[in-house]
Amino acid sequence: MTDDRGDRTRVLLTGATGNWGRAALREFSKRADRMTVLAFAMPTDRDRAALAEFDGMENLEVAWGDLTDAAAVAACVRRIDIVLHVGAIVSPLADEQPELAHRVNVGSMRNIIAAVKALPDPAAVAVVGVGTVAQTGNRNPPHHWGRVGDPIRVSQFDEYGQSKVVAERLLVDSGLPKWAQLRQTGIFHPGMLEIRDPIMTHSPFGAVMEWVSAEDSARLLANVCEPDVPDEFWGGIYNIGGGDGWRLANWELQTAIGGAMGVRDIRRWYDRNWFATGNFHGQWYADSDRLEEIVPFRRDTFDDALDRAIAAAPASVRSAGRVPAWIVKHLVMKPLTRKPRGTMHAIARRDEAEIAAHFGSFEAWEAIGDWSTFEDPQPSRMPTLLDHGYDEHTPPPEWTSHDYATVAAHRGGALLTTRFQRGDIASPLTWCCGFDHEFAASPRLVLTGGHWCPACVTDVAGYARQAERNTFLAQVVDA
Repeated sequence: MTDDRGDRTRVLLTGATGNWGRAALREFSKRADRMTVLAFAMPTDRDRAALAEFDGMENLEVAWGDLTDAAAVAACVRRIDIVLHVGAIVSPLADEQPELAHRVNVGSMRNIIAAVKALPDPAAVAVVGVGTVAQTGNRNPPHHWGRVGDPIRVSQFDEYGQSKVVAERLLVDSGLPKWAQLRQTGIFHPGMLEIRDPIMTHSPFGAVMEWVSAEDSARLLANVCEPDVPDEFWGGIYNIGGGDGWRLANWELQTAIGGAMGVRDIRRWYDRNWFATGNFHGQWYADSDRLEEIVPFRRDTFDDALDRAIAAAPASVRSAGRVPAWIVKHLVMKPLTRKPRGTMHAIARRDEAEIAAHFGSFEAWEAIGDWSTFEDPQPSRMPTLLDHGYDEHTPPPEWTSHDYATVAAHRGGALLTTRFQRGDIASPLTWCCGFDHEFAASPRLVLTGGHWCPACVTDVAGYARQAERNTFLAQVVDA
């Protein structure tokens, strides 16, 4: 793995202009003695401005292009040793333009896989894909502890999550010799303090998230490019999380940020019933420490990251506590909730589908009450694990037809393939779900990844009906 400037690992980084991507470039700039970066970016004014910070970065080259352009992607893949595929259309834009999200998020993964397969030696290039916590959808307490292998279950109207489910299936069952899939959680970065979008109202106060800092996430990306990454890392699916100190209830996060901005009582900024009670995403991970053990990357505490965010914020954010609360509530937050995709926009329009997703029903929204009956959420910190439907102590090479049949039955379906090679967990088999949809998926995708019927996962409104036949899904359908 050499380049024309010495014995350095050549990295292709997509998504280099985003918060995570720019943090990664800063980390890679510290490793110029052993790594070079080819950043793939769109030739837009916005992207050029975002990369201007790195004009003097000695080990950086920029390839201007579109991830949906297969030829442009292939030209880059021929020059590198590892792909870090961070680039994607994310929410809220993904939800506003779902066709664009699927075209980019799914199409780019197809192009990368095809480009690596076309190489004389596909094993010479590793691919690291990036998924999302949104793939497993809403996990309100008491179902708030999760791990890889839990049911793939996307929240309603979440096209970003749906596109990432498809992209992950493609990579895991691609047949590529060297790959890994990282499911990213919420990234805490300074820009969070300036977000003003109706998606803010989708986050339930009582739900949770195990966050991670942009800097630690960047360190992870750089570390997986080091030559000493254990072989066991490759071929795995991992949850990225900051660990115990980053496991916060959403209300805890709200009050922490507000307190850092000098806001004494964040409740004075909102009405309690402006915020959804379900249909978002977030977990505390029972397995995020595994990735830290294999590829250590954690250095930040939540307080570290919050202090940095406040220091980098504009004066208007740092002094938000000095602004009369009624101004923030009525001139900033209230109008935000009434914009399209805001929860109060759905209430005002009596949009039954959106109201049901966010609150359960209009009557349930009316029953939320005011702040006088609110209690600080206290989710259990004792991990609880879902039943994945098979003996997880059995090493994957020892999985048998009995394991596969048991897993399929747990999901209300069946394994249709009758002959396969024991120990081969990567080759797709044919399965049938409880609604007679036939599909192909490898044992690794199903048992390790938690994937099941691709048709059913897109039928978000039908999850409750599916759960009547799918015991695996029924564990979280009311979460």
